[in-house]
Amino acid sequence: MDLTTHYDVVVAGAGPVGLMLGCELRLGGVGRVLIVERLAEVDETIKAGAVNSPTAVALDRRGLLPALAEVQRKALDQFREFLRARGEDASTPPPPKFAGHFAGIMLRADMLDPADPAFADIGPAGDVGLVPQAALERLLADRARQAGVELRRQVELTGFEQDDDGVSVHLAPTDGSAPESVRAAWLVGCDGGRSAVRKLAGFDFPGTPPEITGYQAVIGLTGAEGLGAGWTATDTGMYVHGPTPGRVLTVEFDGPPVDRTTPVTAEELQGSLRRVSGVDVTVTEVRTATRFTDNCRQVTDYRAGRVLLAGDAAHVHSPFGGQGLNLGIGDAMNLGWKLAAVVRDRAPEGLLDTYTAERHPIGAWVLDWTRAQIALMRPESHARALRAVVTDLTRTVDGTTHLVKKISGVWQQYDLPGDHPLVGRSAPDLELADGTRLADHLHGGRALLLDLADDPKLRAAAEGYGDQVDVRTAVCPGHPQLSGLLVRPDGFTAWAADHHQQQQQQQPGVAHKPEEPVLKDTVEDALKRWFGAPAP
Repeated sequence: MDLTTHYDVVVAGAGPVGLMLGCELRLGGVGRVLIVERLAEVDETIKAGAVNSPTAVALDRRGLLPALAEVQRKALDQFREFLRARGEDASTPPPPKFAGHFAGIMLRADMLDPADPAFADIGPAGDVGLVPQAALERLLADRARQAGVELRRQVELTGFEQDDDGVSVHLAPTDGSAPESVRAAWLVGCDGGRSAVRKLAGFDFPGTPPEITGYQAVIGLTGAEGLGAGWTATDTGMYVHGPTPGRVLTVEFDGPPVDRTTPVTAEELQGSLRRVSGVDVTVTEVRTATRFTDNCRQVTDYRAGRVLLAGDAAHVHSPFGGQGLNLGIGDAMNLGWKLAAVVRDRAPEGLLDTYTAERHPIGAWVLDWTRAQIALMRPESHARALRAVVTDLTRTVDGTTHLVKKISGVWQQYDLPGDHPLVGRSAPDLELADGTRLADHLHGGRALLLDLADDPKLRAAAEGYGDQVDVRTAVCPGHPQLSGLLVRPDGFTAWAADHHQQQQQQQPGVAHKPEEPVLKDTVEDALKRWFGAPAP
């Protein structure tokens, strides 16, 4: 077959993960990016209602924080409407820093230790959280088009064949038009939990089977005055009412749904809500609804030749804790700049091995985090007893702080070479003396070498990386000990040094006291590791 249309990367799926990946590839200099999506419009089905800290920070680093703040403002307006409908005081909305819940056990923001170092230096992105998935998808779709991504809706991926040089991708428009095939150097499946790309490529997908049927919906409802607000555990499962008008969620431990493909009906939702709540409610209208379960699986490797996976295509789990959307955005941020470097021949294919190495452990943790919540939600005596113990822990500052750190994602760290405590962690949003923040210098999607000691030798190390690494000399009054740091395009710290470490590095023949560690990984090492050899 003569494939006359060629792309550098084809992405299957135009959800938030696929769109974010498309944007990152274009920022990384990839010339032709195609995203195909079977749906005609943004999926308005109710899904994730919030983003965590890594996601908010990542979007801030791409200049999207003002747009996120506006989405959150509208979400807070909806919450006030819900309170007014219940006859409650709507004048004091919850703070944007949503503490969250663990297995439906609400975490009180006033029990959180704000002085914990894990929450330091997140910047204004820490004030944004209430961002529904559909709103984020619309925002990213606009950004992708502006970036030059080719987005084709009502097109389904039906098959592909890969060889040493690329992938032949077969596409079928859902409007009945003639099918076509295109050629791409790489294919990335961001096509959800039932990923066609994952199945066709034959990825191993081990895990644990489901045991629940869940519904989440926005409905018209009578008899709602008998429902509690928020999460409520009962003898038959759990339900949620709120925090926006008409929003409900139910969980029943009766096995997975028999059919997850047919539309959810009013009768189906009404029956579940009555069984779980014991309240004789009537569902009068279904505005948006979805079924879910706790099928918990993860591919063993995120890459098979020239085919890669990201988001739910690589890992599925229950939605409790809102980890899925955020995990997928993290995948896209990690993969985008690496795949772009490989496409542009600025890095060997081996760089893509670090994608699985860095993201798989975080995905595995999320799976276990959601499994633990399912165990606490079961309507049986042993689970209820354990739930009481965990509830007691959430009434302490240490317990709440620990859980919120996990939920928010501020604990995430990659195992990277280097002894400095910042290495492998998301870079702090340093406030610089010129009035800018570190995030302001990452909008272009390139790496950043920040010289905080006005050191010509440090700046000289980046010569030859001009198309991949921006260099900035600045002063950071809030962190006077820092002399410099190298931030990867995804915002994670690849190298950092304090003043005494930098001096030791530059004077290798000088004896040092045992309590003064010598910097083992130089900035030259880090630059070469992540961005290849410098150009002549």
